[in-house]
Amino acid sequence: MIAAAGIFAAGLFAWSFLEYAIHGWLGHRMGGPVHAMHAAHHGDPGRVFAIGAWPAIAIALAAAIRFGGLGPTTIFFLGAATGFAAYEIEHYRMHFARPACRYEARMRARHLAHHGRAPERCFGVTVALWDRIFASEPEPDELARMNEAARAIAPLAGRSNLGRIIHACGGRGA
Repeated sequence: MIAAAGIFAAGLFAWSFLEYAIHGWLGHRMGGPVHAMHAAHHGDPGRVFAIGAWPAIAIALAAAIRFGGLGPTTIFFLGAATGFAAYEIEHYRMHFARPACRYEARMRARHLAHHGRAPERCFGVTVALWDRIFASEPEPDELARMNEAARAIAPLAGRSNLGRIIHACGGRGA
């Protein structure tokens, strides 16, 4: 059980790196479909959900469980998928809700600063570690100014792209 928890935690940690790599490198520095989707998000911050990724993740997870059981690889993948789910929730909250705690306030401020003032900084949406490692973390004074400016930004109102998709499919939407 302890080994499984460690493998799950390693999957969460791996997701934090993937989040940075997808956002910073694929979303900002390279062309391609991730860059195009991310540019759309910067143009309309209400487009926060990576909807297209969820079916592929669900299929891969179902296949991993079916063919590999709950072995180490599947547990690792579950950790990474949990990290992705947490990212989706937190990213939504950063744009549509007031922070619930200090950590969320700090990460929201960094992310909104990334959107408004520093698009080549603060690529970590839920974890700042990789920004420090890859030198995309602003200097402390700059970060403090960015955080102060971001605190004044009200949450978005209206529908996110998830709500638009649900509404288009005949649901109520959010």
